[in-house]
Amino acid sequence: MSTARARIAPALAGAARVTLGLLWLHEGILKYRAGFGAADVGFVVDGAASNPRVPGFFQAFVDASLAAAPGLFGALLPLLETALGVALVLGVLTAPAAAVSVVVLASYWLADLLVWQYPAMVLLSVVVLASRAAAGAWSVTSLVAVLASRRRARAQ
Repeated sequence: MSTARARIAPALAGAARVTLGLLWLHEGILKYRAGFGAADVGFVVDGAASNPRVPGFFQAFVDASLAAAPGLFGALLPLLETALGVALVLGVLTAPAAAVSVVVLASYWLADLLVWQYPAMVLLSVVVLASRAAAGAWSVTSLVAVLASRRRARAQ
């Protein structure tokens, strides 16, 4: 790999990771500020039940999970979105966060809750997953690894 390409790939993949993280932070913080909770989850449950675009298997999933504990999911969804954002911006557990991102976005899509940024977020998630090493090159995780390596080298 050429020197220029070796620098550009981590920069682009890292930019995709951070952009995805910022979008997740936006989603989570928006829900916190709006007071997202059980009533909002109830809206999703009711929408899934009455929307012919929501697949039957997903309606069954919504009934068995979201409808059974709307208060719990009302608290967990903003927390999950914010945690995904923090993990991706910092570059901590990048691949698992990107994978969870795809699953969460797919569930939003199945619930017919598609907004303009979700397709872009799926694409960014796939880019991060496809370029895990490059996406994590400039991250807290890589910084910790470099510092630990330097510490070991000085100790020898």
